[in-house]
Amino acid sequence: MNIVVCVKQIPDPAAPQSLDGSYNLNRSGKLILDEADTYGVEMALQLVDKAGSGEVTVVSMGSANDVAGLRNALAMGAAKAVIVSDDALRGTDALGTAKVLAAVIKRDAPDLILCATESSDGYTGTMPVQLAELLGLPSITFAKSIAVEGTTVKVERQTESGYDEVTTPLPALVTVTAGVVEPRYASFKGIMAAKSKPLETLTVTDLNLASETGPDGARQEIIDVVAADSRVAGEKHVDDGDGAQRIVTYLESIKVL
Repeated sequence: MNIVVCVKQIPDPAAPQSLDGSYNLNRSGKLILDEADTYGVEMALQLVDKAGSGEVTVVSMGSANDVAGLRNALAMGAAKAVIVSDDALRGTDALGTAKVLAAVIKRDAPDLILCATESSDGYTGTMPVQLAELLGLPSITFAKSIAVEGTTVKVERQTESGYDEVTTPLPALVTVTAGVVEPRYASFKGIMAAKSKPLETLTVTDLNLASETGPDGARQEIIDVVAADSRVAGEKHVDDGDGAQRIVTYLESIKVL
């Protein structure tokens, strides 16, 4: 079984965050593997181990100046990594990102694609289903457990009231929640082995997507960023026996009663 895991390298959440002149997140500092993606990598490794054959490939888009995050995924046990890195990608929206990842994934035609439900620095949650649509694959979101039986994937899909049992034929795309597995820590042996594993770097020209990425290909534009209004303290009253009436009077004033 061959599985692709879409991962993202993000600025270290422990460091102060800032925006550049185009209101994009400043990614010039240290980059790490998004914690949300470690669950997908771990799930993929377990599924391949259970299948008895195959490999895990991690695919990413972003700066290749710092690939420590990708090396971390390789140290966990992934066989190889591919990153699409190009200055022209700055300002690419979620759909443009999906197009880039789809172009890379189409080269290998994996049995299963795993993604986090959303990235920790973007939080749109839209890219995975866009990717599935571009690849013409069925998608299942918010998986809390995944099992592959033959050519079918069975998923327990997290809901507000419990979970749904969903099945679909392979190949397919599944997004995983943080509770799907407990990610392993990279061993010293894994860290050393990661240094020699293949890590391919591509550009938008390699994928013929120059016109569909970056600000020109984006369907949204950030024109301004302003600070949120500061919260003000609420009113505080001491109940001298008329507390219930005060509540009723307040609710009437805001047209709730």
